[in-house]
Amino acid sequence: MARAVDNRKVAIIGCGFVGSATAFALMQSGLFTEMVLVDVDRERAEGEALDIAHGMPFAGPMNIYAGDYDDVADAAIVVVTAGANQQPGETRLDLVHKNVRIFKSIVPEIARRDFPGILLVVSNPVDILTHVALKLSGLPENRVIGSGTVLDTARFKYILGEHLGVDPRNVHARIIGEHGDSEIAVWSTANVSGIPVNDFCELRGHFEHEEAMERIAEDVKNSAYEIIAKKKATYYGIAMSVKRICEAIVRDEKPILPVSNYQHGVHDLNDVVLSMPAVVGKDGIEYQVPAPLSEGELARLHESADALKKVMAELDLG
Repeated sequence: MARAVDNRKVAIIGCGFVGSATAFALMQSGLFTEMVLVDVDRERAEGEALDIAHGMPFAGPMNIYAGDYDDVADAAIVVVTAGANQQPGETRLDLVHKNVRIFKSIVPEIARRDFPGILLVVSNPVDILTHVALKLSGLPENRVIGSGTVLDTARFKYILGEHLGVDPRNVHARIIGEHGDSEIAVWSTANVSGIPVNDFCELRGHFEHEEAMERIAEDVKNSAYEIIAKKKATYYGIAMSVKRICEAIVRDEKPILPVSNYQHGVHDLNDVVLSMPAVVGKDGIEYQVPAPLSEGELARLHESADALKKVMAELDLG
């Protein structure tokens, strides 16, 4: 008999900066009435649970507590943020072997409890670790997803909005590929409320399109490095990104989000997990969206996929 899912329950594994910021964001969201925090340092999890719970009078009733893997078994979503922190000067891919070892201790624990919900991977490198979680868990592909380039896309919209002097919510553009150094800013379909981005730039007095596009894409790609250099870690932006993904799942909203998902032929991509647009709902990945790309963007996407495949081929998942 299949285990029942508690649609108002979320579990967070890993109570570092990202995990605790995510817990705080989800407590304020009103999406859940129960949240369990799991960490190898039990006292850290207990402390975070208490700290966040003390703010409930300003939010809404919620059962927040520290627990173990038995407590996550019926959660609608398990958010995995556990892993080594990215250090100044270190790329996300540099983290891979350290965090694969950590995932080998986490993911099988979830899987052996017959977990029926959505596994949402946030730890970096997120595309690789989502693929690792998929292989280690044996869960269906639609139920193992990563936060992908949802945050990169938000950064892209924010920086482009600042450049144009417009509300970033009216900027429609996305980052795809690796959540990392080989990510691709999709300029070919970028627009501001339906106006092609270059046309809107000219309305605002910006005519050096190639120079601006290169600078903005670099600023997006290097955002995390800049923040890590200044404050040692990034966590608020990703916490809000996780909240957005959880909203899509719990409310079955079906937005198109560039989450990490296993590829089956879209743009001739196969056997790789990449951050690509997909409709996200109560079952996780509802379907993949073959958004149009320019020839240059497509070529760079395949380069990004090849880089991730090479890393996956070097991993020992036995």
